[in-house]
Amino acid sequence: MGILDIFNGKGWGVHPHDDHKRPAADVPLRVMPLPKRLCVPLLQHVGAPATPLVAVGDRVLRGQLIAGPGGRLSAPVHAPSSGVVTAIGEVTAPHPSGLPFAAITITLDGLDEGIDFPAVPDPFTLAPAEVAQKIADAGIVGLGGATFPSAPKAELGRKLAVQTLIINGGECEPYLSSDDSVMRERAADVIDGVRILMHTTGAQNALVGIEDNKPEAIAAMRLAVEAFPAISIRPVPARYPMGSDRQLVQVLTGKEVPSGARTASIGVLVNNVSTCAAIHRAVRLGEPLYRRIVTVNGGAVAEPGNVLAPIGVLVEDLLAFAGLKETPARLVMGGPMMGVALPHAQVPTVKGCGGILALTAAEITVEEPSPCIRCGSCVNACPMGLMPLEMAARIKVGDYDGADKLALDDCLACGCCAYVCPSHIPLVQSFFHAKGEIWKRAQQKKRNEFTKELAQARKDRLEREARERAEAAAKRKAARAAQQASGTPEV
Repeated sequence: MGILDIFNGKGWGVHPHDDHKRPAADVPLRVMPLPKRLCVPLLQHVGAPATPLVAVGDRVLRGQLIAGPGGRLSAPVHAPSSGVVTAIGEVTAPHPSGLPFAAITITLDGLDEGIDFPAVPDPFTLAPAEVAQKIADAGIVGLGGATFPSAPKAELGRKLAVQTLIINGGECEPYLSSDDSVMRERAADVIDGVRILMHTTGAQNALVGIEDNKPEAIAAMRLAVEAFPAISIRPVPARYPMGSDRQLVQVLTGKEVPSGARTASIGVLVNNVSTCAAIHRAVRLGEPLYRRIVTVNGGAVAEPGNVLAPIGVLVEDLLAFAGLKETPARLVMGGPMMGVALPHAQVPTVKGCGGILALTAAEITVEEPSPCIRCGSCVNACPMGLMPLEMAARIKVGDYDGADKLALDDCLACGCCAYVCPSHIPLVQSFFHAKGEIWKRAQQKKRNEFTKELAQARKDRLEREARERAEAAAKRKAARAAQQASGTPEV
């Protein structure tokens, strides 16, 4: 079935072939030379976009704060290198639509001069709130792709008294190996970040889940935790989407996260291994998040591998560094299952970008869909225990409410159902469409209710004013009648 086969054995998901991760995963980490310019987006995280703190013409240094958090749920943005701000405006967003979003463009001077980072030799002497503030100031967000700001997440964990941290080293998407690279080459950083998170959240233990097709990462991480018995390395089956927080929690703890709830509601908090490494650098070294490891892979790439690159580098510059054997048929930010197809290569990378794929025509061949044969393969593969074929059947006839009743909102959009479908039905696209229709209907219902409330308020106001006028007229009439009865002339 191409790059994925249905998992052989009981359980959800599909089984990724290792050959699409290698040899990229086995090549030593490379550091990308600085490009001529960077386009650093203001929205690289869940929540409100960051607010620019610099102006065109300003010179900035590596690590300098260039945009502050735009709200309670937001994250600051820092300059990845030194140079001059040459534009603050719209660039192409990493989305198939090609729509723009705001970014700060820095023309680099090649000097890579940085600010002085305030190091903390022993972060465990700090109060948890102080550590959380340092994580927030460094702009750390979830680097596994979710991009939720890490500081509020840690504070939520302490508030809810979570006992266990789940550290996600699954990286189950084909082609991607940036997390694998972090664990192989920076295992000590990852474990130190885990310990800092435990201190910040109050968690008593941590379970690091790593897919069993990453023996080198497992070995490196086990060596790094030898002195820390509260942290346990737990190999898990190489099964997509093992990297989803709900699936990893269930495999490691046996607990199921209720529909519509967060993992913290059952006493666990999930963080990615790359996020933990970034937390180590932020708290220990005072270094904000301005660079990350990105997998550059795909059949069109001449030298696939993992690259330490500044955030905001254009995809075309990354591909130029790795080299191309042929013109890619498709560019993808992220993995082939849940990644985003790019409109072109003049798109900047963001904090949540774990990979850039340059795929050939052979790698993206899609069969024409045919009618559903009711085989149930999609049901067996769904990691959320949903009924994709039943949801799709209802969506096909416009019964969105019926699909919603089948827990459409719990769909991860992981793509397992579509990849195992022998009829090649584009199930995920169907579910996205239905979710959009349901959202539009909900918004229209809110607008209708608001309009109804406004109309009722106007009706109530007019009735009140009419009533007040009638009461005033009645009072005047009564006053005149009283005056006439008493013989007192009107004034």
